[in-house]
Amino acid sequence: MDRWQAMRVFVRVAESEGFAGAARQLHMSPPAVTRAVAALEERIGVRLLTRTTRSVKLTEAGGRYLEDCRRILAEIEEAEAGAAGSGARPSGTLTVTAPVQFGRLYVLPVITDYLAHHSAVSVRALFLDRVINMMEEGADVGVRIGHLADSGIVATRVGSVRRVLCASPNYLDRQGMPATARDLQDHAVIGSASTGPAGAWRFGAGRRPAVVLRPRLVCNTVDAALAAALAGQGIAQLLSYQVAPALAEGRLRLILDDPDEAPMPIHIVRAAGPRLPAKVRAFIDLAVARLQADPRVNPDRS
Repeated sequence: MDRWQAMRVFVRVAESEGFAGAARQLHMSPPAVTRAVAALEERIGVRLLTRTTRSVKLTEAGGRYLEDCRRILAEIEEAEAGAAGSGARPSGTLTVTAPVQFGRLYVLPVITDYLAHHSAVSVRALFLDRVINMMEEGADVGVRIGHLADSGIVATRVGSVRRVLCASPNYLDRQGMPATARDLQDHAVIGSASTGPAGAWRFGAGRRPAVVLRPRLVCNTVDAALAAALAGQGIAQLLSYQVAPALAEGRLRLILDDPDEAPMPIHIVRAAGPRLPAKVRAFIDLAVARLQADPRVNPDRS
């Protein structure tokens, strides 16, 4: 078996976490699949998979090799498509990464529309509240919120967000609307570890002093902090895109809003390189157009 086919078999075994499932998908016998992976490990000189009676798991080296195989196989498919004269047709697997809630609210609708228009493409969505190394984790396209530090990427700005304070109408009817930042010390505060330090909130990009607060509730996810605010448990500090639907529906109200606070940019990013596969180009074109037209992340266009 040639190296390209062995890599293809390894990827299918890793994704299905089993030799039998991979054999069915590849229309091969299980022994042939087992021999192909064993020959690949012998050629490389490292174990790629840990085998038990119930499952097959990637080793650390196997995880790195899997991403390399996916990239190499995608490039081979792209080269073959170009040679056949169909290079403009998106195909293969596209990996997209974004923050969890932004991905669910804004990126997933783009993905579903993209899939509806490109039947030869499949998508792997990695929604994570951390900045990943796109090359190491095999991501083709990403959404990043905040100022960019990675010079090895190509970025297109699609919008911006701000930090905002909000609470439910029910809570404000009970406790009253704070008139100044210092009034927050008399209110129940909901902290979110994913939007910054939970015990000290700073307003107006330094024009006003920091107000040190001790939240009654600290959540480690945005969804939990948002749910607590909607339930009337206090005042939460979140990003404008995270609360935009609830604000539009009247389920939350802004508090001490400062429209002049410095915004954080939103970019669509990809790894720098001379070749842009058709599947990546088509997705970026769609995502940029959709997000730049969305008033929730481009309030100036509302």
